[in-house]
Amino acid sequence: MGVRQVRTRRWTRAEYDRLIALGLLHEDKGVELVGGELVCEEPQAARHAAAVLLVAEALRRAFGPGWQVRIQMPIALGSDSEPEPDVAVVEGGPGDFFDTHPTGAALVVEVAISSLGFDREEKASLYAQSGVPDSWILDVDGRRMEVRRNPRIDREAPSGWRHGAVQELGPDDQIFPLSARGAAIGVAALLPGPR
Repeated sequence: MGVRQVRTRRWTRAEYDRLIALGLLHEDKGVELVGGELVCEEPQAARHAAAVLLVAEALRRAFGPGWQVRIQMPIALGSDSEPEPDVAVVEGGPGDFFDTHPTGAALVVEVAISSLGFDREEKASLYAQSGVPDSWILDVDGRRMEVRRNPRIDREAPSGWRHGAVQELGPDDQIFPLSARGAAIGVAALLPGPR
């Protein structure tokens, strides 16, 4: 018996949105489009949900009016990706995205427990390719924040791009969002559990 060849199909963002409109994919079922592939999100542990809320609240305070802090909502990145970062900060207000999703973000944050490898490779590369200037990964179990900046071409990366500067911060460090001038956030304030 020979080796069976498995064929896969890549999806465009237009096709993905059509599947949702037809009710074949449900918006609340944890599926996102990353690099043309449908990715099922894993169920959230309580500490993941708590960290997402801590991050969103800190970013609302840091950015203030004129910015929208979106929790697990789509952003339209290119023709084959519509990821749902745990938290994204986009310029504008809620009414600005009534007919379409934002096509970029000033900052995205992925909260990682079981998804750390995927967030570091596929998602970080996608965000770099899309020109996201400030991309953070909150490693809950490692109790650290990875800050990724300066997107650049890297043919070895999944989407052909990578952030050129990667900095690891511990609980005692502060982080300064690029687009929120003068704002400082303590990493410890973003981590659920005992401080």
